[in-house]
Amino acid sequence: MHTRRSSRSLRTGGILLTAALLVSACSASASTGPSTSATAASEVTLAALPEATPAALAPYYGQKARWRSCGVPGFQCATLKAPLDYAKPGAGDVRLAVSRKKATGPGKRLGSLFVNPGGPGGSAVGYLQAYAGIGYPAAVRARYDMVAVDPRGVARSEPVECLDGRKMDTYTQTDTTPDDARETTQLVDAYKEFAEACGAHSPGLLRHVSTVETARDMDIVRAVLGDRKLNYVGASYGTFLGATYAGLFPGRVGRLVLDGAMDPSLPARRMNLDQTAGFETAFQSFAKDCVQQPDCPLGGKGTSTAEVGRHLKAFFRKLDAHPISTGDADGRRLGEALATTGVIAAMYDESSWAQLREALTSAMKDKDGAGLLMLSDSYYERDAGGRYSNLMPANAAVNCLDLPPAYGSSEEVERALPSFEKASPVFGEGLAWASLSCAYWPVMATGEPHRIEARGAAPIVVVGTTRDPATPYRWARALAAQLASARLLTYEGDGHTAYGRGSTCIDSAIDTYLLRGTPPMEGKRCS
Repeated sequence: MHTRRSSRSLRTGGILLTAALLVSACSASASTGPSTSATAASEVTLAALPEATPAALAPYYGQKARWRSCGVPGFQCATLKAPLDYAKPGAGDVRLAVSRKKATGPGKRLGSLFVNPGGPGGSAVGYLQAYAGIGYPAAVRARYDMVAVDPRGVARSEPVECLDGRKMDTYTQTDTTPDDARETTQLVDAYKEFAEACGAHSPGLLRHVSTVETARDMDIVRAVLGDRKLNYVGASYGTFLGATYAGLFPGRVGRLVLDGAMDPSLPARRMNLDQTAGFETAFQSFAKDCVQQPDCPLGGKGTSTAEVGRHLKAFFRKLDAHPISTGDADGRRLGEALATTGVIAAMYDESSWAQLREALTSAMKDKDGAGLLMLSDSYYERDAGGRYSNLMPANAAVNCLDLPPAYGSSEEVERALPSFEKASPVFGEGLAWASLSCAYWPVMATGEPHRIEARGAAPIVVVGTTRDPATPYRWARALAAQLASARLLTYEGDGHTAYGRGSTCIDSAIDTYLLRGTPPMEGKRCS
């Protein structure tokens, strides 16, 4: 899995799950063939926790939130505590950043509505204050206190730290399609350096940033806020977090929306292959649209999607040999790695396609890489001063703890390359190599693939987009089939996630569920 976030994803609630250098893909097997253990969905089911709160956790559930000004008009902030290790509640705490915007009225208050934009590693507090708390439908904000918690290890909640900005610049430019043994060694060394830096800066926290622990943290915050049930809208990885909460606490499920759903039963190797195919599907949609536009630099009317892909791949190869200028103040040039990341970033939202065409035209015809670099920087959350958010470190930390590494060596990746390149001729090679990153992580994984059924939970709405690049539609169908009370809502369209992205049909169905508790009809489809 992997992440990225941009201003566009803040607006839509989408967060990238896989791609580029920092993919933290994980698999239950390092087999090189399509063995059952490497590709099949798990039959292990997440077990619910006892309904009674353990005595050792009572002090956490009994906390009082001391609200203060956030410096953002209309929002309040507080810091709560959770046990660092739920197996040893007395062995130390982790501080959780919480923010809320109280219900504006009119109408009866429906409680708190938690939001999470995904990642893992996306700041829920940042998402709330920049978008959800002001951009969600007025009727929803009128009836709910809008609430966000930065997951442990993320942003304001004791962030995981790894490389500084200068070293991150080097890391993000590392060639992820090695041509020979020397370049393979450089890529492996880059993964090792990143992992070692994370271990050095955050040694204790790295063992306790799993999705299960974050879901348990949310239950503490729910109780502190005085809500009997958890109401929640999660996007992308946020669907895994929300589904995990439902599996652990089915009796405390209120109104849950899981948009851009993940399938928790998949081992990472299968997950990465599915995502690779998802990006190929998104690219084909872009390619079909591109050749109809007068400014498409990859072909004109009549050019096949396969030809468009070959043209882009050829351009990447040129950049691999001869990076081009970007005008960057820090001297970064546009090579294959950054260019690929920029293209992938634009696959998340079809509204980015025009920007991508312009960036590709500048790079291919004028040898000006500034546009693609800007897209890449938005993906990595790098600002103009060369500072990165902790999105990527947190992403790796959670992913590498939630599942075992997909591959244990470069030789295993090389043997897997054909399956990835078949899934995506354009992106497959790079995404295959990105699957190696967790192999060198300093902490052993504590999770495994599992089904989530959440028997006894109230109705849960699972949303899937048919041409979603990062969370393929098949995952939404799989999660809806696992959850005992799920209703699948389908958006027939492009882009990552569906709520708040322009479909009146989708928005109306979700708003009705949040405000009235009435889930959409089984099998409802929107466009």
